[in-house]
Amino acid sequence: MHLLLLGATGLVGSHVLEAALADPRITAVTAPTRRPLPSRPGLSAPVLDFDSLPQDPAVWTVDAVICALGTTIKTAGSRERFHRVDHDIPLEIARLAKAHGARTFVLNSAKGADVKSWFFYSRVKGETEQDILGLGFERTVLVRPGLIDGPRPEPRPVEKWAGKVLSVLGPLLPLSMKANPPEAIARAMLAAAISSAPGVTIVPSQDLH
Repeated sequence: MHLLLLGATGLVGSHVLEAALADPRITAVTAPTRRPLPSRPGLSAPVLDFDSLPQDPAVWTVDAVICALGTTIKTAGSRERFHRVDHDIPLEIARLAKAHGARTFVLNSAKGADVKSWFFYSRVKGETEQDILGLGFERTVLVRPGLIDGPRPEPRPVEKWAGKVLSVLGPLLPLSMKANPPEAIARAMLAAAISSAPGVTIVPSQDLH
């Protein structure tokens, strides 16, 4: 399988990259990024301007896509930019990949994703899910973690505080309320990309441990 991985430098995406390169079922990984990645066997990592995506079939001709792109409003700098990163770019790449033969799309979304949500973050996540589903991939998988437990490249004080609270309360909480380890999310996403089962699958946070 030739896999296209989006967000390979992020918390979840970096775990997907390691797992994919170690999996004998994955013959090649294309991981476009904004900054260069170290050269590794089986990895193609073109440096792209995500605001002006190339149409080159060599980048988008893959069997499956795993999308682990994501940011925060604070990091993005505005709601408009957040929407661009979490909705527009994944959707543009999904269209390109499908046009060049991709059959599977796996999206790292979020618990509570809902186009009707009062919360902007959850609403954008819901819009992304809805629009990806509208493209009609043979297999679409929506992975919905809650709080992701792990070190971030950029500071997220609210998530860090929440993570500490959940770690203390962990033994008392049901699985649906516990923080999700990034490596568990990565395993679920890679397994979903490799599976040949058609249709739509939703992976809830309680299954990401």
